[in-house]
Amino acid sequence: MAIGNVTPDSFYAASRLADMTQLTAWAGRAVEEGASILDIGACSTRPGSTPVSEEGEWARLEPALDTLRSRFPDVALSIDTFRPEIARRALEQFGHLTVNDISGGCEAMYDVVRRHHVPYIWTLRGDLSLPARRPEMQDMNLILDPGFGFIGSTEADYDCLRRMEDLRAFNRPVLVGVSRKSMLWRPLGITPDECLSATQVLHLYALQHGADILRVHDVREAAQTIKLYETLSSSRHDVMTT
Repeated sequence: MAIGNVTPDSFYAASRLADMTQLTAWAGRAVEEGASILDIGACSTRPGSTPVSEEGEWARLEPALDTLRSRFPDVALSIDTFRPEIARRALEQFGHLTVNDISGGCEAMYDVVRRHHVPYIWTLRGDLSLPARRPEMQDMNLILDPGFGFIGSTEADYDCLRRMEDLRAFNRPVLVGVSRKSMLWRPLGITPDECLSATQVLHLYALQHGADILRVHDVREAAQTIKLYETLSSSRHDVMTT
């Protein structure tokens, strides 16, 4: 899943797409490099940011989705929004989309997703036992996101990462989004611009511990990590069955 932001204030500057020309170029490059889902955000959720208004978010998101639908009709699209009304508008106008909700959701959002029968990325914010306590959610097309970056501290992020295999019990796809986040650059004393290799280290760890989808800024490098992980896993399987 490739990250694209039609915002001026997302935490990683290289993900900001100022106009539809940049959006189209980014999407074409991401698909060519191996992305199978394009995730579009129109309201920054970085810590300390002030969210744009609902109308402001829609004014950014609508032309972006229109452009991507027309230019890349066969590519899966995801919208990064925590607002039920934005999700409703997008689904009614553009049809099948994945809803990526970093807030953990609310009943209004769940109702929108259920009504449109679309995948919903449920951000657990470190509470990996939450699906077991919310059996009423099981009728939804859920993708589980541990919620790295929204748990509370770097230490809590790593504790959650070490426990990530617990999500396998729910038999749902697991999405991991650690790309260039503070849990990487803070311990290393670097910046988001400098932590591409560190991101791939955690991507490999996440794949080894149950991740099905990587949400990434750097598609080519993530695709290479996935290919080598699959090669390694295939080689190990061949040895074990020989």
